[in-house]
Amino acid sequence: MSDIDYQALEFAYQKHADQDCPAPASHRVVVVGAGPVGLTTALDLAQRGVRVVVLDDDYRLSTGSRAICFAKRTLEIWDRLGVGQRMADKGVSWNVGKVFFRDQEVWRFDLLPEPGHRRPAFVNLQQYYVEGFLHEAACAHPLIDLRWKSKVVGVTQRDDGVDLAVETPDGTYALQAEWLVACDGARSPVRKLLGQESHGRVFKDRFLIADVKMTADFPAERWFWFDPPFHPNQSVLLHMQPDNVWRIDFQLGWNADPVEAVKPANVLPRIRALLGPDTQFELEWVSVYTFACERMDAFRHGRVVFAGDAAHRVSPFGARGANSGVQDAENLAWKLQLVLAGAAPERLIDSYAAEREQAADENLLNSTRSTDFITPKSTASRHFRNAVLNLAREHPFARALVNSGRLSLPTAYTDSPLNTPDVDAFDGRMAPGAVALDAPVRDAAGRDGWWLSCLDGSFVLALFCGARAPAAATQAALRKLADGAVPLRIVLVGDGSAPLDAPAGCAVVYDHQGCLAQRYDARPGTCYLLRPDQHVAARRRAFDPAALAAALARALGQA
Repeated sequence: MSDIDYQALEFAYQKHADQDCPAPASHRVVVVGAGPVGLTTALDLAQRGVRVVVLDDDYRLSTGSRAICFAKRTLEIWDRLGVGQRMADKGVSWNVGKVFFRDQEVWRFDLLPEPGHRRPAFVNLQQYYVEGFLHEAACAHPLIDLRWKSKVVGVTQRDDGVDLAVETPDGTYALQAEWLVACDGARSPVRKLLGQESHGRVFKDRFLIADVKMTADFPAERWFWFDPPFHPNQSVLLHMQPDNVWRIDFQLGWNADPVEAVKPANVLPRIRALLGPDTQFELEWVSVYTFACERMDAFRHGRVVFAGDAAHRVSPFGARGANSGVQDAENLAWKLQLVLAGAAPERLIDSYAAEREQAADENLLNSTRSTDFITPKSTASRHFRNAVLNLAREHPFARALVNSGRLSLPTAYTDSPLNTPDVDAFDGRMAPGAVALDAPVRDAAGRDGWWLSCLDGSFVLALFCGARAPAAATQAALRKLADGAVPLRIVLVGDGSAPLDAPAGCAVVYDHQGCLAQRYDARPGTCYLLRPDQHVAARRRAFDPAALAAALARALGQA
């Protein structure tokens, strides 16, 4: 598989039996768009037993590196879907970033300073690899029907579904879907067909992306320059990618001609000024982009749900676009599966919109602030920025103001209607709405592993037991909770000082380093209810089956 040229792949159009049906074929879920977000959505739904049709109007993967920075949280989501290790193996892992002002380093930061995490803060991996790996996993899954050269040209809403018109080389045919998930990119044809728009801000600046193939001794770090000698009065970003490819972003200014800027005669001198006249390199791909920070007013419209760039778009500094889109997919998939199964009310999908609209607002705010710092539009703001950069060499308070792109972090759904508020005293790190943190654990057979691997995509009740298994009455109550209408996995967490006798149907892991208890502020008796997307739904200092049953109902949108 490693010898595949993913940029050269072309996928053959195949006529589907649906096209010859006298009446429109009906499907549970149709996903529009076979990019990272659409394929992640399809894989997540399929692993939950939902049949999915994926429609894409193209027949190739993305051209050029495009999105390259994939965050720890995204890798953890892909771990659950079975592709995380492959992404990590191929990608370039990094945790450290450096900021330069003119010709001096002013700040060095580490995005993952503590040990005990399976994944790095980020891996850099060209988008065509990401799409290729996801595509291969989708093709291997029997519940995913992927159709290329299939363009959605009509969308009509019904109370119980959506009618679609799909254009193909053999003509246009009709489909029906109970739910339509639009992951069709920033220009989203589905959004236009519904008469919807994105609103926000377009920044008057242009950046040049150049993918350069070379052998260099730069470390696997993120380097960002403000006003460097080789590109004065502008900004430059340098990132390592696999296959000896380096991403370089050059700020051009709003008056730059995007047609002229991508011509080799104009690109190559910029690269040589950065790398030096003796460095040998090849130019692989070049593009010009403009910053935009915008989102739809609402991500749900009846039975049509929007995700990824179709719903929200941010400037690339901060790696918040694709990462946020993959988190959209994870948030939506479990909710959609439970609604389709009749185990949750349809209003659970409204919580997707509420939570991911909050995440979009958070990303838009951070991206806008980053863009304003990177590309100041007034003399006063430029003086402020330069003063901050000068102070950052010596003063920690100024480093907090340096903004070369606030890098992607998962959103904590602190105001979600699915949360059960704390009634006990805890620290704030793992409050309801927070995403679960990983930690090293050991299974009952003595094998080392990771906590997030125990969270298998279902609801999980984690009970910290210390050195002793729960009493008989607690075990009976645990079994009753686990036998409810919605699958609930029970995981007992021991401290490793003595083996735990697991009740039937319960898993056991050992927090042998104490890392899990420390991160979750847990002691014997503490319990956590974790959602299928690994966000905290509720936590208690003592096991209370009635309270936990109520918290589960609330997390299902039933309360």
